[in-house]
Parts: sequence; C-alpha cells; structure tokens
Amino acid sequence: MMEWHRLFGLTLTDYFTGSSYSVELEKDLSLKQQFLDVVIIEKKNGALPPELPDGFENLAAHNLVTYKSLRESLDEWTMDELVGHYVNYRKQISPSLKELLSAEKFRLYAVSTLYPKNLAKQINFIPAGKGIYDVTYGLRKIRIIVTSRISEKKRNAPWLLFSGIPEKVRYGAEHYTGNLGEMSSIMNQLFVKYKAEGVVAVPYTIEDYRRDYVLEYLDRLTPAEILKRFSADDRLKGLSSDDRLKGLSADELLKRLSPEEIKAYLKKLKRKKKSGKL
Repeated sequence: MMEWHRLFGLTLTDYFTGSSYSVELEKDLSLKQQFLDVVIIEKKNGALPPELPDGFENLAAHNLVTYKSLRESLDEWTMDELVGHYVNYRKQISPSLKELLSAEKFRLYAVSTLYPKNLAKQINFIPAGKGIYDVTYGLRKIRIIVTSRISEKKRNAPWLLFSGIPEKVRYGAEHYTGNLGEMSSIMNQLFVKYKAEGVVAVPYTIEDYRRDYVLEYLDRLTPAEILKRFSADDRLKGLSSDDRLKGLSADELLKRLSPEEIKAYLKKLKRKKKSGKL
C-alpha cells in the first residue's frame, strides 16, 4: 500500500503537470538519506494553474514542502528538519558556498492534516486565510497549511483530498481538475488508505464516485445541454427508422434524395402495387 507522503507528493506532481513548476519527490538532501517530501521548482516555460490552492499564492523559485498525515503531528522537530532541509538544499543548488542563491528565491511550507495544537502553543501563528498560518521559526518564515481547515473551494481540491474529513475528501475528489486519467489509480489508493485508517471517505472507486455524481446532477441539465455532449451518430443509436424520421415533412425527406433515387423508389412502389403487396 502506498504511503501518505508518496500519495501527497504524486497529487502535487499531477496538479502542477504542464505548469511553470516542476515537482520533485522525496528529495535526498543529506549523506544520511533524510528525505524532504516535496520540492516545487519554477521552470522557465509554462504557465501557472488558473487558480493555486490557498496558501500557495506566494510560491517562489524553490518551494520546500513537508507533509504530516492523519496520524502524524506537525511539531517542533518537523520544523527543525524543514529548516535543515532548506539549508542543505540551498547549498546544493547554489553555484558555491560563497555564492549562495538569494534567500528570497526560497519558500518553506509545512502541510498538515491536523491542526498542530502543541506547536501553536510554542510559536505565534499568524492567520493568513482559512487554515493558513504564517510563522517565524528562527530567522526563517514558514507557511503552515492545515488541510482539515481549508475552505471548500474548487481550487483547494488537492488539499481537501488530504483533509481526513469524509465530506471534504469527497468534495476534493469531485472538483479535482488535474490529469484525471493518471490520477484515478492514485485516488483509489488514497481511499484505500483512508479505509485502513478507519476513515471511510468514499466507499468505492473514484470511477464509481464520479459516475454517481454525474447521475445525481444530471437532472439539473436541460435536454439540449445533455445532447451537446453527444455526436449526431451517438444520438441516433438505438432509434428505429420511424423514430429517426419523426418530425420531418415529406419535402424535407425528398430533398435528401437524388432524382434517380426518387425514380427508383417510385418504380418499386408501382411493382408492389401491381403485385398487390401494397
């Protein structure tokens, strides 16, 4: 079964696919293999997603993200590790230790499913939005994103998938707009993970959920809106010849036939009439 941190990283990877940011997972930043969950790096080409999730509106060139899942705590040690990862990462990508990239090119993010109550008692949390908090940790500013407190907005779907709250997880699945073909298996594994943790987010596969959602809201659409989704051939499938011709006048039907076809049809009628079959 895929781990929470891996699922979280793959979701962000999918979300930023095709944008001006690339995503690296489980970045090894030390000789002792201490991995940072996610690094989001600005590219020279591409465009930002139409709307970034809350808390990510201040992305820099290099964005270091640590994540704590449903059964984990965002604590002082996690913050220490994040700052340590920042120091190592900045050293690695700078031209030299004497030419370190500007600190302004980096942002630190701590994403947590649960609100870190103990940490909030130790350092000052400055609200920066619903479920978003800015803190100063040592000399570094860190943004904390609490997914269980994020507002239900379409742009926040990546966060809500990791909220741990069934209703919000469903909302996230319903409104996620990434590369859904690739994300289906990841979401399925995410729901399996929730079930293992005792949180029944969605009791079946993401394909089942999306189909049921469409059926549930289908009656809100007009027949014209529904028919727009289908080609002419698809609309005619299953209809009898009589049903297909309903509503057409004789003139409209004849316009579609060539003179030769009309003559051939009239001859056929005459033969049937003579034989008494008409």
